Amino acid sequence: MPVTLTLNGKEQVIDADPDTPLLWVLRDTLGLTGTKFGCGVAQCGACTVHLDGTPVRSCQTYLGDVEGTSITTIEGLESPAAKAIQAAWTELDVPQCGYCQSGQIMAATALLMETPKPTDADIEAAMDGNVCRCATYARIKTAIHAAADKLEG
Repeated sequence: MPVTLTLNGKEQVIDADPDTPLLWVLRDTLGLTGTKFGCGVAQCGACTVHLDGTPVRSCQTYLGDVEGTSITTIEGLESPAAKAIQAAWTELDVPQCGYCQSGQIMAATALLMETPKPTDADIEAAMDGNVCRCATYARIKTAIHAAADKLEG
């Protein structure tokens, strides 16, 4: 049964089993490989996408549940907050291996869109559950503050 949704600003009709995790639809059906498979049980954040602006784990979000919604992947991020986050990530050399970074960027962008001047506690709460095996958490927090400062001034 086809599912219609908006993906990165464009309407898509996807003919796949509605019980298929969104992650696999994005990666295997649509070829959008920026969203990563990490754990498969929504515990690591590597598969984070925005569903109507809210970060969700695509490994546990099913195609049939996203009918009529708007999905944004790392490939579709274009907001000023996203650009500021991506620039800060580059300027501060946040990634080490980089595997988790698309999920980290998706979560950080959603945070800045909701809370333009986050505190350390805001950042820790928003980024909780996004696992970085290289432990770049301090650089991530610094980059989020830098992006917020850039947006503010």
